[in-house]
Amino acid sequence: MNTAQATTDTKARELAAQFVAFLESGTPPAGLFAPDLFCDFTMPRWRLQARGVDDAVALRRAGHPGPSRVPRSRFDTTATGFVLEVEEQWEQDGESWYCRELFRADVSGGSIGELSVYCTGDWDRARVAEHARTVRLLRA
Repeated sequence: MNTAQATTDTKARELAAQFVAFLESGTPPAGLFAPDLFCDFTMPRWRLQARGVDDAVALRRAGHPGPSRVPRSRFDTTATGFVLEVEEQWEQDGESWYCRELFRADVSGGSIGELSVYCTGDWDRARVAEHARTVRLLRA
């Protein structure tokens, strides 16, 4: 790996760590997103988009209004940024929730400029229990 690739990989890893912190806190660290961020969010049977940091954060908070936990993640660099796969858990209105998400981030000028989000949909406690009873996963 040459010096430019190492710098790009290091910056992508830093942004991915900051992005996980954003998922867990609901507040983006300064400089994580470019001011004109474009977010394209796909969930089961629906698709939403946002332009700008405030609108993208509002889109996130509409679906996940409180803090969450990311117990597992996988990071891969791409030619333009990174891909991050996460499992996310949170509590809302006395209910436990879970989802799996895939984020493709394009980095420009040291910040995330474009973000594509693919979400499995939010599973409540009953759905998680049903899945555990019905399916034997080969990997956790």
